[in-house]
Amino acid sequence: MQFSVTTSTLDKPRAGIRAAGIAHKRKPAAGASALNAVRDGEIAALLKAGEMDGEAGSRLLLPGSGSKGSALLIGLGAKKDFDARAARKAAQALAAALVERPATSAAIAVADFQPRGKDIAWVVHTLVAAIAEAAYRFTPFKGKEKTTPVKLDKIQLCVERKDAEAAKKACTEAAAIATGVNRAKDLGNTPPNVCYPESLADTAREMAKQYKQLKATVLDEKDLEKLGAGAILAVGKGSERPPRLIAMEYSGGKKGDAPVVLVGKGITFDTGGISLKPGAEMDEMKYDMCGAASVFGVIEACCELGLPVNVVGVVTSAENMPDGRATRPGDIVTTLSGQTVEILNTDAEGRLVLADALTWVERYKPKAVIDIATLTGACIIALGHQGAAILGNNERLAKGLLAAGEETGDRGWQLPLWPEYQEQLKSNFADMANIGGRPAGTITAACFLSRYTEDYTWAHVDIAGVAWKSGKEKGATGRPVPMLMRYLLDQA
Repeated sequence: MQFSVTTSTLDKPRAGIRAAGIAHKRKPAAGASALNAVRDGEIAALLKAGEMDGEAGSRLLLPGSGSKGSALLIGLGAKKDFDARAARKAAQALAAALVERPATSAAIAVADFQPRGKDIAWVVHTLVAAIAEAAYRFTPFKGKEKTTPVKLDKIQLCVERKDAEAAKKACTEAAAIATGVNRAKDLGNTPPNVCYPESLADTAREMAKQYKQLKATVLDEKDLEKLGAGAILAVGKGSERPPRLIAMEYSGGKKGDAPVVLVGKGITFDTGGISLKPGAEMDEMKYDMCGAASVFGVIEACCELGLPVNVVGVVTSAENMPDGRATRPGDIVTTLSGQTVEILNTDAEGRLVLADALTWVERYKPKAVIDIATLTGACIIALGHQGAAILGNNERLAKGLLAAGEETGDRGWQLPLWPEYQEQLKSNFADMANIGGRPAGTITAACFLSRYTEDYTWAHVDIAGVAWKSGKEKGATGRPVPMLMRYLLDQA
C-alpha cells in the first residue's frame, strides 16, 4: 500500500474515493465543504435532509459519477468532544469503510480528522496506522479459502501547504512503522510447525541480506553450551527444535554511539513444559514469541526508515515442550551470569531465556536495554487487554516509553519494582526461585529479570495482555512496535 502527501484540496486529486469529515449537527469540515462544491451542493442537500447527522463513527457513501469518484463522509461527533481518542475512532471508521470498497485509490482530507492539541503529523500517523491495520490480511495458509483481497493500494493525504513538510515526514515514518507492525503480525500468526527457533534465525539472516545497514549473528545450541547459557538451554531441552540466540545489529547512528538494545522473548510454542498448561486455547501459545516478533518489526521499521540511531535487536528463542529430557520442577540451573535458579514451575520459562539474553547484551555497552515479553498471565489480570505493564530500574526510560505509548495509542502502565518484592524469590537451595507465588506475579517476574540488569539502564515491557486477540478476531496485534518506534524516534 502506497501513501503520499499532496497539497491539493480534496476535490482535485484523481481518486476512486474521497473521504472527509462531518461534525455533529451536520457541520461539514473543510474537506467536506470542498467536496460539496465539486458535487454541486449534493452533500449540503443530503445533510439538510437528515441523511447524516455527523454522529461519531457514522458514515455515508455517495456514489461517484464520471470523473468525480465516490465521496465518503465520516461522522466526527461533537467538536467539543473531538479529542485524540475520538480522532482514533474516526480514523478506524474511515479505514474500515475504505478497505471494504472496490476502489483502488483514495484521497483524504487530513485536517478534518485533526483533534484539539495534536499537530498534523499526529493525524498522519494515526490515519496511516488505522488504514494499514484495517487492510492487514494473513492468508499464506488459506489455500482456496483465501480472504477477499483489499483492492485499495494508493492513498493520497491532502494537507495545506504550510503542513506539507511535517506531513511528508510523518507519512514516511508511519509507513515504515506499518511495515514493522505487519512483520510482527506475520511472525506471530505463523503456526508453530513453521515458526520455530531456527526459522526465526533464518528470518534474521534474510533481513540482513535485504538491508545493508543490518548485521545478523546466530548462536546455536553448541554456541550456547560453550557460552554457559544454561537457562536458555534448560528451557529448550524438551524440544526437538533446539534454541537459538539471535542478534540483529542495526547501524543507523554514528559509529561508536551506544545502541538501544531490544530483547524479545521468543518462545515459539509454550506447552508449559512438565508444568503442563490446560488444553483449552493452548493453540494461542504460538503467540508466546510476540516479544521476539516485535523486535523483528522494530528492526525492519528502522531499516525502512533509515533511523539515525544504533539499535540492536536480540531474540532469545526456544520451544517449551514436555518430553523425557525436559527440565523438571526442582531442577537447579546455572545462568550465563553465574547465578543459580531453582525451577519451581517450568511454565515460568520466559524469564529464564531472557535472563541469559540480558546478561549477554552487556557486551554492547548499551545506552538502554528494553526487554519485551508475553511474560505473565498476572499482567492480564492487572491491566486487562488495554495496556502493557512497564517496569524498570530507570524512571526516565520508563516515562519515555509511557509517553511514546500515549502518543501512539499503544499504551502502557508503570508498576512498582520495590525491593520488598524480591523476598518472594527466595530459594532454600539456589540463589533464587523462578517464581514468587501468586501475589504480584507481574512484578516478581520483573524482579527476577532485574537481577540480570544491574549494570545498565533497563526497562521491561510485559505484553501478555496486548500481543494478540482471541475469539473471532484472533490474531497478533503487532504491539508494542508503535510504542517502541515512537520512543526511538524521540531519541533520534
